[in-house]
Amino acid sequence: MRHHVDYALARRAVLRDLRTGKRDRLDVCDAQPELLRAARNIGEPLDADCPVCGSAGLVLVSFVYGDSLRRVNGRCVDGDELAKLDATYQEFSRYVVEVCPDCHWNHLQRHELHGRRHAG
Repeated sequence: MRHHVDYALARRAVLRDLRTGKRDRLDVCDAQPELLRAARNIGEPLDADCPVCGSAGLVLVSFVYGDSLRRVNGRCVDGDELAKLDATYQEFSRYVVEVCPDCHWNHLQRHELHGRRHAG
């Protein structure tokens, strides 16, 4: 199992605050244009509906960061590219963001450590 941090509790708190009126929908449905573009083009479909608008288009988008990644640092990657990076680099981080392209909901789902050092 990879080293990771799961943000499910934070997600539940945000959605609870939205339902109770402590947060406005515009506060949580604020995905930037580049994130939405990545979600539409290389997002990994989820078998779940958007928790805000109910759309079936919910996806996961992965970004990688690491000092050794150089040109790849900060890029959005798909599963094939992630596997290549895992085999090539010693260590880097992957951030997985849940995105709804329809209502622009987005939330950090998890942070994982990847690379040869963390291979299972």
